[in-house]
Amino acid sequence: MSRSISGSETGSADGSTRSADAVQGLLSSLLRHAPRDMSLTSLAALSTLNRTGPRRITDLAMVEGITQPSATTLVTTLERAGFVERRSDPDDRRVVLVAITASGSDYLRARRRVSTEVFARLVDELTADERSALAAAIPALRRLRELDEEQRDPGPNRTGV
Repeated sequence: MSRSISGSETGSADGSTRSADAVQGLLSSLLRHAPRDMSLTSLAALSTLNRTGPRRITDLAMVEGITQPSATTLVTTLERAGFVERRSDPDDRRVVLVAITASGSDYLRARRRVSTEVFARLVDELTADERSALAAAIPALRRLRELDEEQRDPGPNRTGV
């Protein structure tokens, strides 16, 4: 049986919802500042490859929540841009793996640097107490990212990096 949580209640569900809403709103704001030269799906796939290493297209599609044909198209686009390359699997020469290139890694670092700079300017405008509260939340924010990665990609290619 579910029940509605009123605004006057201060239970953990209400706190979780308020926290999630605040983080979601912040992420949406920050995304508006990001360069628009690549789709979020392409960026997410590139980040996955950077974090986990070479993968089969079918694995990449599963992790990113897209169809295999869409993943194939996405990989072809990233390959033409020089951000990924296809390689033979050393364990099974019939299998093709997709790996990020040095250019792809450089691109991700540059994107992150721009986003970090935008966010850092906003953080600089906070009061000392607000900056301290944000710093105290860093371990929880990192853990949320880990939990998301574990849920999206529980497979053997996951390195936890």
